[in-house]
Amino acid sequence: MRLAAAGTAAASLALALTACGQTVAPQTPAAGGGAGAGAEGIGLLLPENTSSTRYDAFDKPLIEQTVSGLCTKCTVSYANAGGDAKVQKKQFDDLVAKGVKVILLDPVDAKLTAPWVDAANAKGVKVVAYDRLAQGKVAAYVSFDNQQTGRLQGQSLLDALGPKASSANVVMIDGAESDPNAAQFKTGAHLALDGKVKIAYEQSGEWKPEVATAKTNEAIQSLGKNGIQAVYAANDGMAAAVIDALKAAGIKNVPVGGQDASIDAVRRVLTGEQAYTIYKPYKPETEAAGTIAVQLAEGMDISTTATSSTDSGGLSIPSLLLTPIVVTKPRVEATVVAGGLYKAADICTQQYEQACAEAGVK
Repeated sequence: MRLAAAGTAAASLALALTACGQTVAPQTPAAGGGAGAGAEGIGLLLPENTSSTRYDAFDKPLIEQTVSGLCTKCTVSYANAGGDAKVQKKQFDDLVAKGVKVILLDPVDAKLTAPWVDAANAKGVKVVAYDRLAQGKVAAYVSFDNQQTGRLQGQSLLDALGPKASSANVVMIDGAESDPNAAQFKTGAHLALDGKVKIAYEQSGEWKPEVATAKTNEAIQSLGKNGIQAVYAANDGMAAAVIDALKAAGIKNVPVGGQDASIDAVRRVLTGEQAYTIYKPYKPETEAAGTIAVQLAEGMDISTTATSSTDSGGLSIPSLLLTPIVVTKPRVEATVVAGGLYKAADICTQQYEQACAEAGVK
């Protein structure tokens, strides 16, 4: 039901805007568009493009598509911070100076954003926290249930271990400490794992594959080649690095899990190199974010989209939290293919044809 909420809200908004005399036929946003004469400027700031490919490949085009489909006079100004909080601060300030009405912000470091948000509010610019909860008085928050994501990651690792779990040493490579989502993933994973396995080593991989490699090698040195029975990696980019480090050390048959359902991770799941990934359908999240941005730009009520609330430093933030989905080898067809994230033909290149056939991906 949560997955349908964004689409329903978008349809409702389309009707409302039509009633106001606006055309809702899709259009292509101007490249690097800003708040030009008569335009409703919406800014989109995404955090990085190294550890995860999702932001440029999915979030950006889908948000732009939603905005342009609902509001022909709205323009989207996009920037990616490349993992640098200082760069993102400048991008944010540039958008405010440009005169946008709304900024969709996925922060590199959420702990730094309160003064940004407050300064934007003082100038009449609404900030929507996208995917990660930015600090400050944001107008809305759109994400997934991140603690549940962590629970699913932890439970999936237990499922992969099976009866070996009770005697297993588990290594945890967490996300960046600057990311509030990473803390929620970690909490959820511990709720699933604690008392059922031994957490033998745990460090932040900082969402950086090279850091995840270094931490995995450190864990191997500390625990020995036979001292690791499973690895929790907070996302797929780090999971890939962990898998390569284990291979380089001659360590086999150790389940490793990730998150984001990147296409390379889905292929690793099919071949058995990766135990699972977590699929967070981008379209409902991007539709909700784009819809809320247009609603705020048009001065409309957002309660039809942001149907719940999240506490942030004593503030009640209107929110929409969506439900994550586990992807294992038997579930690839029913999740990322059936959900439209990838076509079977995109996943099942020649190298993966046999693995796809074995898993019923077609």
